[in-house]
Amino acid sequence: MILLNFSHPLTAAQADQLAALAGEPLERTVDLPVQFDPGAPFEPQLRALAAAIPLSPAELQTLPLLVNPPALNFITAVLLAHLHGLMGYFPPVIRLRPAAGSMPNRFEVAEILNLQAVREAARTSRFE
Repeated sequence: MILLNFSHPLTAAQADQLAALAGEPLERTVDLPVQFDPGAPFEPQLRALAAAIPLSPAELQTLPLLVNPPALNFITAVLLAHLHGLMGYFPPVIRLRPAAGSMPNRFEVAEILNLQAVREAARTSRFE
């Protein structure tokens, strides 16, 4: 499994949690730091970010991928739309949460969100 990491670097403990939740090892993490200029249009910045993903179109469509999305919701929305266009489906994303009682704040992997399954479930209620 390959993690496309558009957020903060994962710790070894987070990588272990992710592998346990996914049921398979994390083979590689591709760190793709995100820093958009809020005063400029996002689409050109997104295209530059997507061009930095070191995977071919065939790899994006066939390899087991997870996404750690950027923190800024607008960037995440446009990134997921773009990835869907490249991959043909919504990739699963990871959700981090603050670890209970940690001081200073430490984050743990809360879950893997299967966005494609969410999409397919929503389609069944379109015509109700």
